[in-house]
Amino acid sequence: MRRPLLSRVTPPQLIALSFALAILIGGALLSLPGMVRPGQALGPLDALFMATSALCVTGLSVVDLPRTLTLTGQCVLLLLIQLGGLGIVTLGTLFALLARRRIAFSQRVLLAQQISALNVGGVLGLLRSILLYTAVIEASGTALLALRFVPEFGWGQGLYYSVYHAVMAFNNAGFTLLPQGLTPYVADPLVSVVVPVLVILGGTGFLVQANILGHLRDRRRQHLLVHSRIVLSVMAVLLVGGTALFALLEWSNPRTLGPLGVGAKVLASFFHSVSPRTAGFNTLDYELMRPATLFLTILLMFIGANPGSTGGGIKTSTAFVMLGSAWNMVRGRGELIAFRRRLDQETVLRALSVTLLSTVIVGVALMLMLALNSDPRLDFLHLTFETVSAFATAGLSMNATPDTNAAQRVLLLLLMYVGRIGPLTFAVAFNSSVRVRDVNYPPERDILVG
Repeated sequence: MRRPLLSRVTPPQLIALSFALAILIGGALLSLPGMVRPGQALGPLDALFMATSALCVTGLSVVDLPRTLTLTGQCVLLLLIQLGGLGIVTLGTLFALLARRRIAFSQRVLLAQQISALNVGGVLGLLRSILLYTAVIEASGTALLALRFVPEFGWGQGLYYSVYHAVMAFNNAGFTLLPQGLTPYVADPLVSVVVPVLVILGGTGFLVQANILGHLRDRRRQHLLVHSRIVLSVMAVLLVGGTALFALLEWSNPRTLGPLGVGAKVLASFFHSVSPRTAGFNTLDYELMRPATLFLTILLMFIGANPGSTGGGIKTSTAFVMLGSAWNMVRGRGELIAFRRRLDQETVLRALSVTLLSTVIVGVALMLMLALNSDPRLDFLHLTFETVSAFATAGLSMNATPDTNAAQRVLLLLLMYVGRIGPLTFAVAFNSSVRVRDVNYPPERDILVG
């Protein structure tokens, strides 16, 4: 007797298929009447692109969002972003819990992969914590942003803008409804601090957040996991180092930080060390920045946020394992030690696989973007920036996305999809056969590498 079709689908396959189906539904919704303002147009490909960008919590846009979409269309986009941030599978399990249905073990395994839980047993408790944490943080962000937007735009529009940007920031998506984006608030301490903090909280990772909260409640029983220590350390280095490097590179640039005061320069540098970690917001125009600053931004986008978060990229822990392993090799050491714990070989190989797959995907995609390019204004730097931004689901742009042609948009769409579900998950999902070797061959050590 054959098993039901759903039972034969592996967790990586179901995650990949869930996002693909949700993207198609989202594109269909945005193509319905009433989603676009009179006199504006949103073709099927552009609707699919916007749905992909929203569900993959990216923020790249091929249209002027406030001018093109109606209030209904904007709300649909907001719903897609919240759905993509929490994860399709996460919300599906939530509905099952609300209906008081029993969650099968296979569904727990699926959810554990979706939210990067380390074990299956605590998945449902972690899910409840995720939903509560998300609601509290987004509500707090809305209240703080309302202090700035309500006096400026009035109660109705101000609250709407506050909710929209709080959800966008926490879910690490970069869509904005403001005509000039967040650039008018480059020196505003409220907006330029609240938005990056929301981005950091969304990009920290739900497992790390739960571990930190548990540790604060009971330090004796709940210790900080090595995973939490690693990602928090890498985050601190990237935030401090990114802020310092951005300030150093742009301090005297008359088109960016140059005209600002010292406090505003530091504030803008901090904002733009956080934003490339898959947020998509900017208070300065990236097209006006120096090439070295853009290269720094590309590196930060490629690294991305933490595992199990709303962000993309290869993830901070992956970067740590890769660099740590390389440093160990240079120093002639064998195993990688972190916080008095040994990282096993499988973790190192997984980090290597993710980094290599990501590099190959970005490299091939960039080559195709260059080959398909028909606009002389889009040079190598512009297309590199857009390609990495799409794959890392960062959403930052050098104002080049609307100038891409149809073939390039399809390519960016696919990059956002692969970047959101993860290159390794994508590869495993579409690997139909897993062969177990019956014979173990002797190792070969006489191969020169490097």
